[in-house]
Amino acid sequence: MRRSKKLFRTRSAKEGLPPGSLIHIGEAPADAVSISVFEYNEQGLQETSSEILDLGLVRPKTAGVIWVDVEGVHQVETIRSLGEAYNLHPLVLEDIVSTVQRPKIEDYDDYLFVVVKMLLPLPDGDFAAEQLSLILGRGYVLTFQEGIRGDVFGPVRERIRSVKGKIRTLGADYLLYTLLDAVVDRYFTVLENFGERLISIEEDIALHPHPRTLVQLNDLRKEVIYLRKSIWPLREVLSSLERDDTDLICDATRLFLRDVHDHAVQTIDTVETFRDLLSGMLDLYLSSLSNRTNEIMKFLTLIGTIFIPLTFVVGLYGMNFKYMPELEWHYGYFIVLGIMALMTIGMIFYFKHRKWL
Repeated sequence: MRRSKKLFRTRSAKEGLPPGSLIHIGEAPADAVSISVFEYNEQGLQETSSEILDLGLVRPKTAGVIWVDVEGVHQVETIRSLGEAYNLHPLVLEDIVSTVQRPKIEDYDDYLFVVVKMLLPLPDGDFAAEQLSLILGRGYVLTFQEGIRGDVFGPVRERIRSVKGKIRTLGADYLLYTLLDAVVDRYFTVLENFGERLISIEEDIALHPHPRTLVQLNDLRKEVIYLRKSIWPLREVLSSLERDDTDLICDATRLFLRDVHDHAVQTIDTVETFRDLLSGMLDLYLSSLSNRTNEIMKFLTLIGTIFIPLTFVVGLYGMNFKYMPELEWHYGYFIVLGIMALMTIGMIFYFKHRKWL
């Protein structure tokens, strides 16, 4: 299911309501809410998936790590029940169901609340976007997705199932790092596809500027604005995770978060480069269009210049005087045509010599 990207979403549904009111803001997907639970430690893994919230499965455990992934936040009762099970603040639940949040991080002492944007590449080179909310607590991670079919966590799930790497031996903070790393890594794929679209349109602008190209440029400009809004604040989020004094994240995990922070900075630089390229491409489009107009005007001017002396000759012999010596010439008509042809050829050679043609 493809979700349109909107730079601004209405929040009028919450007007007049008290803080903490659970009102879903965003586009509700047609699919039902899906809840998957990974409960694991170094010795084993228990994985369940359901469309109905089972509080017995999702409650935090005393040993190991539990990851509860909720796909779809439009059923606010499910979010409220899960929030009660984990003693989440009402304002956190309000931000989860309101999918217009800016990427951010909030420290609630017992847990960290993180909001980022997850981007999914599409076959046509475009991308889908959704809000991803993450909560890191002692021994648990909760993730809430808007409900677009598919996500970027497939490799993470496989690593948990196959006991590859350190993920089964480390805590919930390392799981949070792994999820954020998967989100940022997918940014690179989206930006690569976006760059290919830019190159293709740049070639069209240089060779065949067309009004539809301007429409494509405008669409790309909106997408760059959305990318910038989605990625720029992430640097601040990751910087806070890396440097905060919370005991929910150990020093070893902070080193990995520093690497994700570096990757996020690279994506920001790429977005800024695309922004500059789009600005230059718009100037290139206007310049190409102006050059094309100038070429047409030059051609029409040269045609008019060639016909000016020919019009003079024709007008001269079109005057209604009774006595004109050339009118009685037997080959006068052909002589005049020859003179007109020589004048035309002479002007064409002159224009070529001056490199006007």
